[in-house]
Amino acid sequence: MRLVLDRLMRLGLTSYEAKTYLALIKRDSFTAAQVARQAEVPRQRIYDVLGSLVEKGLASTKPGRAVKYSATAPDLAIPRLVADHRARLEAMEADAELMVAEMAKEYAAGQRETDPLDYIEVLRDRRAINERFAQLQRQIQREILVFTKAPYATPPQDNLEGLEVLRTHEARSMYELSLFDDPDATAGVKMFIDQGEGARFLPELPLKLVIIDENIVMFGMEDPVAGSDDLTIVVVEHPSLARILKVAFESCWSQGMTFDEARAHVLREQRKTA
Repeated sequence: MRLVLDRLMRLGLTSYEAKTYLALIKRDSFTAAQVARQAEVPRQRIYDVLGSLVEKGLASTKPGRAVKYSATAPDLAIPRLVADHRARLEAMEADAELMVAEMAKEYAAGQRETDPLDYIEVLRDRRAINERFAQLQRQIQREILVFTKAPYATPPQDNLEGLEVLRTHEARSMYELSLFDDPDATAGVKMFIDQGEGARFLPELPLKLVIIDENIVMFGMEDPVAGSDDLTIVVVEHPSLARILKVAFESCWSQGMTFDEARAHVLREQRKTA
């Protein structure tokens, strides 16, 4: 009976209505209390359910000292349900056609409207930042230039996408000398250098920055007053901005130290303070 119950519900009956109708067909007639027990429908709901079945033509009443309810024969009841369902479907189809006609003009007009800041994207969730950066690395055509500084969305030693980039594209990164405070990050950067990445070091970098193909820029924003370890990353697809930031990158690059020079500098400073 479970299959029949599901089919009745697909034709528009509620669960209680379907259960009550299936109970009614088992006897000539029932009182409301009897059918409630037979159908396992709450007593406080049964009168509403029976009234709905009568209204839909699936049941009828028999007057007497106690009103009784009888099921309409299935060969009449089911076609009636199908007809009602078909009528509702036809009405929905007519409404849908009207909605399409009414909304089509507004949709067409909306497609011509663009947000002047569509080329700017702001990311704050660390997972979203990692996914977007990985996506950008996969889109590289020629080169990627990077200012890398803590906090890292993806630590250098975990950036497997970056290793793939090195095989086919030019990649240059600048790091802060504080990188050498983290042995794992240092080993990760050395691995990148061994795989062909160009690397330079400065005592401090102005911001986190990625420049891709002189077209897309990804940079980190920090509260200038409070500062924060939370990452707020902005992605801008704007060639003019990318080109001017590349000029700044090249200026910093020309002043940077190689890996060996930077490591020697850090060791000298450590000996001075020891």
